[in-house]
Amino acid sequence: MALPRYRPPFGWMPRSPWWALVPAGSIVVVVFGIEAAPDSASALTWLALLAVPPLAAFALGWLVHGSTPAWAWLAAPLFALAWALDGSLIAEAAAMLLSGLACVALGWLLVCVVPARWLRIGIYAMAAIDAVLIAAELLQGPSGVLNAAAPAGLPRLQVLEIGSARMGFGDAFVAATAGCLLATPADGPDPVAGRPFSAHRQWVGAGLVAVLALGFDLLFFAFDTLPATVPVALALAWVARQGDQVDRYEAGDRQRDPQP
Repeated sequence: MALPRYRPPFGWMPRSPWWALVPAGSIVVVVFGIEAAPDSASALTWLALLAVPPLAAFALGWLVHGSTPAWAWLAAPLFALAWALDGSLIAEAAAMLLSGLACVALGWLLVCVVPARWLRIGIYAMAAIDAVLIAAELLQGPSGVLNAAAPAGLPRLQVLEIGSARMGFGDAFVAATAGCLLATPADGPDPVAGRPFSAHRQWVGAGLVAVLALGFDLLFFAFDTLPATVPVALALAWVARQGDQVDRYEAGDRQRDPQP
């Protein structure tokens, strides 16, 4: 959530509120798609294998704080570690970093084409659907099938895992998207006049996610699976609300300023 930096969209990117359906739609399509056709999990793991490394390279070279184009080459050794040391914590950490960085790139693409208010609603909807599916035990089965899929001994990049702990790709995607959203000017990305926010509110959001997630994880004493999207949605709602209050306060000050 703290990694993305503000970057203006490319001119050819079409903006539409309908793209806000992507977060919630992705979880619904994946869960019920795998439930209906378990073999689709294999296709998804191959898609992740092919798409994640270049997306991670794009994020390293252009989208994370302090990035330079030369950083894009770091995706290659990360992939090599994830492949050569398969089964080790180092390999899992390298694969997790690749997947997380790819989520930053996907989040930036989504932020570029969706108005901020609609995208926030889309993230809240994704968290709500995630929680309902887990409570109804509709997500656990398809998620297990997807997590177990392996592309012929190559790194599994469709899931983030360290030891026995696993997190779905969608959970990292929603966190990265929220980070990109917090790095974007309140009036939306503007390639000419856009003014980036300070990274301060990204760090506030990331810290709040960490605190909420650690508290939320206490539920693991009672449950095996939790919706990791919920702490992200709650943190985004709080930070966005604080930003809206500041914007209204500053707007009121401007209105009270005497006119020359």
